[in-house]
Amino acid sequence: METISNALFWISNGLLVPVIVLLLLFLIRALILVCAFFGQFFRRREQQRALTALLEDDTRLRPALEQFCASGKAPQSHLVRTLKQLLARGDDASWRERLLADYEVEAERELGQSRILAKLGPMLGLMGTLIPMGPALVGLAAGDLASMAYNMQVAFATTVVGMLIAAIGVVTLQVKQRWVAREQNDLEFIAEKLNDEKE
Repeated sequence: METISNALFWISNGLLVPVIVLLLLFLIRALILVCAFFGQFFRRREQQRALTALLEDDTRLRPALEQFCASGKAPQSHLVRTLKQLLARGDDASWRERLLADYEVEAERELGQSRILAKLGPMLGLMGTLIPMGPALVGLAAGDLASMAYNMQVAFATTVVGMLIAAIGVVTLQVKQRWVAREQNDLEFIAEKLNDEKE
């Protein structure tokens, strides 16, 4: 039994460096995501205002959408690409359904980045907390307070970093889910409206 316990101890200690490296990589990824998120936030807010004003107008939708897609108010986002394809081939009901499904798949891929951070951040933080606790307790038992203090410092630092990564993931995920829901709603409305105009 002691051999198995020692093997598990060495395996868990061997995982500390990869866990810390992964935490640092995820932290860098989270910071990049935050920077990109703020850029998207202002761009999407402006785009959504313009699209909402367009949809509330009673004029014919197709010419207004063509002008919207061509204007500077609509950066080349996945929403605009889907709108252009709807305008080009939206007469076919099965093609419309496919375009809306493709938009949903692309949106899920974009949300996946935030989901990964929200889920893996706490896991890696917890692993980084528990792994140094073993050597810290050994140091405490041996009276080596310096070793115990160092291991406890590593344990708390990895917890904080893991929770920061998770917080960034959760916040960006919540906002992006609202964006996606709004855009899907608008796309479905536009598809139906274009179909009615054709008839």
